[in-house]
Amino acid sequence: MLTALQAKAANPRTKSYKLADARGLYLFVSTTGTKSWRFKYRREGKERLLTFGQFPEVTIVEARDWREVARRALKEGSDPAIVIETRRRQPVMVADVTFETVARQWLADHEVHWSRADATRVRNRIERDLLEVLGDVPVRNISSTLILKQLRKIEQRGSIETAKRVRGYILAILKRARGEKLISSDIIEDVEFLADALKPNPPSNKLPALTNASDLLAFQKTVDRSMAPVLVKLASRFLALALVRISALRLATWSEFQGINWEDPEKPVDKAIWYIPAAHMKLAAANKRSANFGHSVPLSRQAVDVLRAVHEITGRHNLVFPRPTVWYEPMSDCTLSTLYKCMAEGRYKGKMVPHGWRSAFSTIMNERAALLERDGDRLMIDMILAHVPKGVSGSEWAYNRARYFGPKATLCQAWAEMVTHGLCPPAALLDIYREEGRWFR
Repeated sequence: MLTALQAKAANPRTKSYKLADARGLYLFVSTTGTKSWRFKYRREGKERLLTFGQFPEVTIVEARDWREVARRALKEGSDPAIVIETRRRQPVMVADVTFETVARQWLADHEVHWSRADATRVRNRIERDLLEVLGDVPVRNISSTLILKQLRKIEQRGSIETAKRVRGYILAILKRARGEKLISSDIIEDVEFLADALKPNPPSNKLPALTNASDLLAFQKTVDRSMAPVLVKLASRFLALALVRISALRLATWSEFQGINWEDPEKPVDKAIWYIPAAHMKLAAANKRSANFGHSVPLSRQAVDVLRAVHEITGRHNLVFPRPTVWYEPMSDCTLSTLYKCMAEGRYKGKMVPHGWRSAFSTIMNERAALLERDGDRLMIDMILAHVPKGVSGSEWAYNRARYFGPKATLCQAWAEMVTHGLCPPAALLDIYREEGRWFR
């Protein structure tokens, strides 16, 4: 058998040569002096060759261990080359794979099924709250103690709900790592138990909203008198009439509106509709990809008047309500909320938010339904707000909404009459800014 000293003393010659060890293992010495451990064997009637690595990086003891692994594989009917490659790579893979590597893989697999806003939000949370500290840690070294420490930091800045969501992301990432046999199941169980260690959510506060028609009219007039750009004022007016979530308003494109003749503003509108695609709605990820879950908004005469005014500003572009300086990007999601907080020296701060229009509509119109003994209106109110009634499945709801367009349109028109009575017409708002030659400032 070959000794380590003999292997070390082997010098290059004019021709490559072999120094035999035993049982098919030998040291191959090239003319350049490179020495590599090789194993010759026969499988399926053919002579084959395996290389275990170079000497002295791979010692003679290690080479013999690899030889025995190969011989056992042959005895069991397996391919020694595959067995050794798997055995060789597995420890390196487990040792080198970091938490960030697995987290990025998990994100890449899942974010294609989320909306762009959801994907950005999840990615930002993972990068800010996890990867800056845990990113370089080998995933096999991640412990519940490390994770809890990071979750406590999130809680300390007052983000109680975010801490719970981040724990869920960590759990999903670690389950992926377990599936790839990078970690054991123990850490998964530990992270599941961390839910009991996190702080409970504080009592929820409903979003502030004005729920009196006269207060809403005063609010609308304050918006019109504010220093906000005309496009922002019109966005607020349209939000009050369309009763959608702010995300749908921001992402609206002109192609989503039907039944309006933009060239003839005097032509009466019989059935104007805003078809909001499912991707822009608040839905489960799977439903966002189904056209059946889109939402149709009946547009009142007042809503159409607002859109006609907006069309003069942004009609040649794709987005209805773009950023003031970048026409191809949607208006910021905080534009209206900032206006509501700051106008009239903060009079409406804590009293009204953009989402408050939906609450106001639900409160006022349900009270109206009770007063007029119109119980059927309650269902229409839910449908206008794209709420799924209790006891109705999402798929059933998606297929049953279309037939109620007429009753929904009637309610939307009644609401529009109520919240625009005595307001400045949208065209008049345009005239003021047209005289000054500006739209956004």
